[in-house]
Amino acid sequence: MGTKAFGQAVRRWRERVSPEAAGLSPGGQRRVAGLRREELAQLAGISVDYVIRLEQGRATNPSAQVVEALARALRLSAAERRHLFQVGGLQPPGPESVPTYLTPSVQRLLDRLAGTPVAVFDATWTLLLANPPYAALMGDPAGWHGHERNAVWRNFSGLNGRVRHTPESRNALETALVADLRATTARYPADQRLQRLVADLLTHSERFAELWGAAVAGHHEAARKTIDHPQVGPLTLDCDVLAVAGSDLRIMLYTAEPGSADAERLALVTVLGTQSLVG
Repeated sequence: MGTKAFGQAVRRWRERVSPEAAGLSPGGQRRVAGLRREELAQLAGISVDYVIRLEQGRATNPSAQVVEALARALRLSAAERRHLFQVGGLQPPGPESVPTYLTPSVQRLLDRLAGTPVAVFDATWTLLLANPPYAALMGDPAGWHGHERNAVWRNFSGLNGRVRHTPESRNALETALVADLRATTARYPADQRLQRLVADLLTHSERFAELWGAAVAGHHEAARKTIDHPQVGPLTLDCDVLAVAGSDLRIMLYTAEPGSADAERLALVTVLGTQSLVG
């Protein structure tokens, strides 16, 4: 019964959400009033087949990560999100867990930044959401799973991607990430996902273990970053991290000085990358 109720809830809410409300193009004539299954799958980062099996009640025991991703994609309120966890047979995350919930109002804000590379991270620096311009600029994260979606893990595992670093900027970034993660463990000492991340980092990276043991202090600040893009070449952009009051989420944005050569290259990246993601 729970599996059937979960599928019914997902389908009901999918049919309620318009493409425009989800930040998508309507795409001409549509047979359904709300989101298509493939659109929900794209937004949630899961396969279309899995969406179908969930809605038909043939997929059992969805993970907390899948339920959270569906709740974000469906723009659910806090009460609706809680209900989706419950009918999925899961306990809704409590205050002892690192928050991962994006309110519909924050989602609408992100939709208004459709031309700007934007990503949302939780307090562990795990990627929750990346818009198409961000994916075009930094690489498509759709295929990243588990620790691969965590910025701390990526940086200490050599998966740091396209950002160019000097030894000084690399050291500053690593110090800030470790200090930030340590502060997060103090706020959420009972979060098991966070505990596993730290334990795996300590085992996997000598550099992380060194900084963790030294109890380094630091924090993220606005910075100028040079990104080596495989198609357009280097772009030097402003990177800002905004905090969402009351949610412990971080919104990362990349922008360029209007009229500059970097702004032109960023616009080209967005066009080329978005076309490849959609195509």
